[in-house]
Amino acid sequence: MADKKLKITLVKSPLGAIPKQRATVQAMGLKKLHQSVEMQDNGATRGMIQRVNHLVKVEEI
Repeated sequence: MADKKLKITLVKSPLGAIPKQRATVQAMGLKKLHQSVEMQDNGATRGMIQRVNHLVKVEEI
């Protein structure tokens, strides 16, 4: 359970989003559409996902 990871993929452009959401996408390490990153499944990551859930797709690994 300590090794749970999430695969997060940017599926919608953050260009029209508010600046706080754009900053969150950038902080997750997502720069291009359909780019994926793997992040630890913890409260901080879940909070980031919740803020930009309309821009990303999340899969549990």
